[in-house]
Parts: sequence; C-alpha cells; structure tokens
Amino acid sequence: MNILNRISSQALLTISGALFLYDSMANAGTEELMTTLADQKSVAVTIYNNDLALIKDLRRVNLVSSDFNLAWRDVSAQIRPETALLRSISYPGGITVAEQNFNFDLLTPQSLLNKYIGQAVTLLKINPATGTESREQAVVLAASEGVVLKMADRIETGIPGRIIFENVPNNLRDRPTLVIKGNRSDSAAQELELSYLTSGLSWKADYVAELNDTDDQMDLSGWVTLTNTSGTRYSRAKLQLVAGDINRVQQELAVPMAMRSKRTFDAAELSMNQESLMEYHLYHLNRPTTLAENQTKQVSLLNVVSVPVRKELVLSGNDYYYASRHSDLGQKLKVSVFLQFDNRESVRLGIPLPKGTMRVYKRDKMSNAHFVGEDWIDHTPINETVRLKLGQSFDVTAVRKQTDFKQLGAGNNTINRFESAYEITLKNAKKEAVTVLVQEPIPGDWKIIEESQSHSKLASNLAVWKVEVPAEGSALLKYRVQIRY
Repeated sequence: MNILNRISSQALLTISGALFLYDSMANAGTEELMTTLADQKSVAVTIYNNDLALIKDLRRVNLVSSDFNLAWRDVSAQIRPETALLRSISYPGGITVAEQNFNFDLLTPQSLLNKYIGQAVTLLKINPATGTESREQAVVLAASEGVVLKMADRIETGIPGRIIFENVPNNLRDRPTLVIKGNRSDSAAQELELSYLTSGLSWKADYVAELNDTDDQMDLSGWVTLTNTSGTRYSRAKLQLVAGDINRVQQELAVPMAMRSKRTFDAAELSMNQESLMEYHLYHLNRPTTLAENQTKQVSLLNVVSVPVRKELVLSGNDYYYASRHSDLGQKLKVSVFLQFDNRESVRLGIPLPKGTMRVYKRDKMSNAHFVGEDWIDHTPINETVRLKLGQSFDVTAVRKQTDFKQLGAGNNTINRFESAYEITLKNAKKEAVTVLVQEPIPGDWKIIEESQSHSKLASNLAVWKVEVPAEGSALLKYRVQIRY
C-alpha cells in the first residue's frame, strides 16, 4: 500500500482508517470497474528535456459502489506508479485511495505461457495427412527458454501444436492499466483526474538557418520534435514543454524499452507561446495535438526572417610551443568558420531558445540550397549571443613557424623565463578580402615585446590579432613574447 505517502498531522488516524477501508474492501470482494479512453474528457501532457513527462488524464467515471476497485486503462506503460495521484475534480476531497497496483507485464504469447506455469492447458493438433483434429491435456512445466510440457505419459519440449488457454489471468492486461482501490463519499458520477510522471515521452529542438548571399543575414526556423514511446496514445492533448535542466534522483533500476517509431510532420505555420517557470521556461502549443503511440511528430516553434549574423574566420593556436624549441608548427593549417547572432528583440528574435541542433544552409547561384554546417546550442536566454562552428575554410589557410627561442634562465623561486618569436602567414584564395582572428593561448605570465600589428588581450591567457588578408593574397603576422612560469 502507498498509505505512508499520505501521512498528515493525523497520521495514526489516517493509517488505521485506510487499513480498515482496505480490509473491508478485500472482504467484500469489490467488483472491478474499468475506465477506458472512451471516458476521457481531456488530457494534458507536459514534457521535460530528460525523458520525463507529467500526464494529467481527466475522465468521467461512474463509481457505482462507495468502495471502488477502478482499473484505469491505457496509462503509460512506463508510468512511475509511486507518482500517481487520483483526485476528484467534481467533489474535491470526495475520494480516498487505499491501494494502487500497476502490473507492467502485458499480454503476449510468452507472458501468457509464463502465467500458466504449473497449470493445465489444452493442446490442439492437426494430422497433416487427414486434417483430423485431436486434443490432449498438458501441464506447462517451464517457458523461459523454450516450452516444456508434461502430458499424461511423457514430457515434450517445444509446442507440438496450438495451445488453448482456459482464460487470461486477472493480473495480465492487454493494455497498460493502473488498478486503484479506494472509497468515495459523494456522488457516483464524477470527473476524476489521474496525474503521474512517466518516461517514454521526450522532446528536442531543431533549427534550420538559411544564409543570404552576403552571409550577413539569415532566415531562421525552429521545430520541436516530439517522440512518444510510452506505450499509449494521447488524443488532442494540451501540450506544454519545459526547457531547462531539472535535477532528478537517479533510479537504481531502469526497465529498458525498445520501440520502433513512425514519423509525422505537423507542417502548419505555428509558433509556441512561452513563459518563465521558476528557473525554467515553459512553452505552450497553441492548439491541441495528438501524440500517437510509437510516433515522432514535429511542430513549429518559431519562424523569423532577416536576422543579422556575423561570420568569423578563426585560427587557433596551442600553448605547448611557448616553453620549448620548435621549427615548423604547421603547413596549410585549417581556419575555422564561425557564425554568430544575438538573441535580441531588436534583431527580430528575443525569445528563450531551447537547446538543440542548428543546421545552416546557403543557396548557390542556381537557388539550390546546400548544407554548410551544424552545431549544438545550449539553452539560450534573451540578450545572449549564439555562436556556431560550421566547419573549416577551404580557401583560407595558414602556415605557422617559430623563428626564435631562448631560455632567459631560472629566476627566484625556480621561476623559468623564456623568449620566443613566431611568424604566421595567412593565405586567401578567395576573390574577396577576408578578416582572420588569430587566437594564441599563451601560458604563464606573458608580455608581447614585438609585433607587426597590435593585439588584444581578451583573457589572461589569450592574445588575439585581427588580420586583414587581401583577395587572392596573403598577410604576415610576426610577434615576440616573453613568458615567466
């Protein structure tokens, strides 16, 4: 029983009353009453990022007896029964729950055999030559790794014919069912709401960006991909999505489920309303939607045009070559391509962006769209900058070499001092000039003592040069640095 979960300030009275209720129901043998999806008035589904959902299932049920034994059919097959809460909407406080049971072993040929171990079944055989049927009684001895049957005069393995079962055991259901035992104090006809947490429902955000010809604006679309492998259907559900990293207690035992899914696209031009929810963000789909069993569905999240973007070409170095002598530090080094945009209302965005994958496309001169890169974005609040790494430039490369190195000697407290010089040649095969950010992570206490152009110190260990490289030309960056460890 889950009585301990409902202990109030009148703990002893509650426990004794519930025990009396359960005992009286058991003695009375209350007949089971079933409620199905045909009784459903509405269902609300709130899905979180980490394979967790909250279901609120409202049904019209006629509790014909004051002591009820209610089978709530078509709950999620991955329900967390300890989170289930049944309450009366028609008469708040009008029902008391004494016990609830969830039998997750659903009806299959194998599960039926398992339930009949030690019991008698009927074997039906057909003579292939004459077509004559014959029946024989047998007892199921085992069913875990093949079937073992005991006949009157022998024992056989395998299934030598069709097996006929007398009935389906009460604890073997064809659909996921939560059985709730309790008592009502008000009218028989009530609207009851069953709420519970479940796995098997998930969502993620995907974004599609299309760059303009000059790479300074993009059209951005966002989609929410919903996946339902929970084992039941949610018809015309009020859908809400929670974006944020919610802490959960890790379960010691998880029941794995492998299900195939079908995929559908909800292509309507939709947007989702959003609001703050504690430290998270809640997104509301502005119309009901159906989540079929074993289905992937996509609904529109956002659709904006002409968002300003900034493209960056970045050459990044390493810190290992500042404390020793090197010669060639790389030929045809790759220059990375980044894309940035601001999530602000002033640039036609300004909504919290859920984490997901953003894919970027660009059209060629024939107006054919081509995939040019993708990157993962984390939950991004308003007024933050999104930075995407798209790949590496084909036409812009670099050559890096060390031109001088000397150890200036060990100072006080065993502090080592080094001086080294470097040349970086940037080459541009494009027909237009480009700007390359050269980022050098320099360890220890450092000072640039010579340089061919001025740097910026963006962090304690990062020097950055903004180098202009002419069309179909090259540019040379030279600098000398002293370091103390």
